[in-house]
Amino acid sequence: MTARLVPELEARRHLVEDYAEPGEIPEAVAARWKAPFGPPEDWNLTVVDQVVPGRHGPVPTRVYAPVGAVPDAGRPCLVWMHGGAFAWGDLDMAEAHEVARGIAGRANAVVVSVDYRLCPVMPELGGTVGDRVDERGEPVRFPVPQDDCMAVLDAVRQEPARFGVDAARVAIGGASAGAFLAAAVTLRAVEDGEAPWQALLVYPMLHPEVPPLGAELAEAVAAAPRALQFPQWMVEATNRTVLGREPGRSDDEAFPGLAARLEGFPPTYVENAELDAFRASGELFSKRLRAAGVDVVEVTRAGVPHGHLDSTGFGPAWDTLDGLAQRLGAPATADRQPSTPRT
Repeated sequence: MTARLVPELEARRHLVEDYAEPGEIPEAVAARWKAPFGPPEDWNLTVVDQVVPGRHGPVPTRVYAPVGAVPDAGRPCLVWMHGGAFAWGDLDMAEAHEVARGIAGRANAVVVSVDYRLCPVMPELGGTVGDRVDERGEPVRFPVPQDDCMAVLDAVRQEPARFGVDAARVAIGGASAGAFLAAAVTLRAVEDGEAPWQALLVYPMLHPEVPPLGAELAEAVAAAPRALQFPQWMVEATNRTVLGREPGRSDDEAFPGLAARLEGFPPTYVENAELDAFRASGELFSKRLRAAGVDVVEVTRAGVPHGHLDSTGFGPAWDTLDGLAQRLGAPATADRQPSTPRT
């Protein structure tokens, strides 16, 4: 079958078709491309901002919990990280807020969304090195974002009653750069002998460069407008803003895809976007996990490019949330029509 955009995105193709790269799209056009496809879902939740202590100072979080009695053992929990190339994003973006609400509601689970420290915006896109600094006044670099996420995972597992969760059922996950952080934190936890319950990685890019594309993936990428892909220079610039330098083969602690050993990694869900070149990274990581004896479920979300969770009222995003929630114990909802809003 020939790859193509889902109809909701195909209807908006004309907005971005004439641009070669994401950075060329005017803000007004980008806003129309990302405009909600429908109303947000309606879930009965409590949403509370909390702060946990971290190595580099306090780490803000937002905790989403279903309304109602907490089971004696506590609820399952997902520590979740949004994407944004390590330099953009916040707790209010759909990839954070709508994802957290959707998973908490579907799975009767607690979701702790992490506001990790962001690296400076890459100079190639107008950023200034000193615009985001750590506690020493230095630009935020590796491993500061990972440290923030690790601190939140540790806090949830050490104080389960505070969050109303079952300490034995604390998963970690994220999308895009957030998936990178989730994988990196999981590797650190495995090294410490304290692997999380599960890892949930959505359209991850885990290598310093995009692995070679097979013929099928190259054809799929070509089916989407060029402006929905990330050119090599942007990948390289992101690496530099994270590390403060060019990456090397010895940077296995920074890039999960370079990890020498994956034994001990917990059961993992990897979801890639069909029309996303970064799918090559997720597929390669999944292959290595399976070779290491890890229980891996790999899903390709059809007809979408990178970043589909950052859309409100979008059927494919709801389908992804269904899959993530099922990992946390929600019942299957295969008979739901993707275009039907949740209430």
